[in-house]
Amino acid sequence: MDEQETSQPDSGKQEASYDYHRYKQLLAKAVDETKRLELIEIMIREKARDRLEAQRIADRVAMTAMTVARVLGPGGRRDNL
Repeated sequence: MDEQETSQPDSGKQEASYDYHRYKQLLAKAVDETKRLELIEIMIREKARDRLEAQRIADRVAMTAMTVARVLGPGGRRDNL
């Protein structure tokens, strides 16, 4: 892993989404034990699993909201059900 891949800015900001493509590239480069351990450390440090789960939940909420809006139609709430 080169320095650019392993270092993260210390600004306190975290990306809101899971960087699937970056992790896939890092995994492809992790051809020996040392690089695999570095990848594991990166993922732990970046809380990759937690962020992926949060993204999945946000996607489910958005899909649910879209489904509800589609069912209710352009009028919004239906008071005559």
